[in-house]
Amino acid sequence: MRARSFISAVAVATVLIVGCSGKSDTSGSVDPGYETDLTLPNPTPGGKPPAGVQIFEGLSQEHVDTPVEYPQSPPVGGPHAFPPNWQTCKFYDSPVPNEQAVHSLEHGAVWITYSPDLPANQVALLRQLAGGHVLVSQYKGLTSPLVATAWGRQLPIQAATDVALVDFIAAFEEGPQTPELGAPCEGGTESLTLVVSK
Repeated sequence: MRARSFISAVAVATVLIVGCSGKSDTSGSVDPGYETDLTLPNPTPGGKPPAGVQIFEGLSQEHVDTPVEYPQSPPVGGPHAFPPNWQTCKFYDSPVPNEQAVHSLEHGAVWITYSPDLPANQVALLRQLAGGHVLVSQYKGLTSPLVATAWGRQLPIQAATDVALVDFIAAFEEGPQTPELGAPCEGGTESLTLVVSK
């Protein structure tokens, strides 16, 4: 489970950010999307969820091929896209379909959504967190700069440097709330529109 090794993952990400000022590709150039003057905090020892996490129970695991009106924004679970149309866990600089992201949540993903006006250096920091079972995407209409969501769990967050963000990931990425623990978050879809095929 990646959450258990999250402290070392944060340390590696910090080295990438501070030591390299970006992520290198095979040509030796630096992807400017990773450049940032910020660093990730280490998770709080003990792996406990941060204070203020909202809990939602009784969420449907029904598969659907039509858009869903969710009671939460971003949604925390409920009906979602048919397999294999979970949203592949990576960084997206645009919104992704709720129904596909919710399917990723069912597989144990933490979905970090960020406001379109989040400062670029914070967005670059979020890029470092994406992958494994962490999905990062832009989301319009948030009431806080960031929202961290897992299946049935959600927390508004004020900044990418807030320790609550890494604590949320450490507690809930493939955490005990996961309905389909062990299911993948790679190999799904990277579509930015709802895929309706079964």
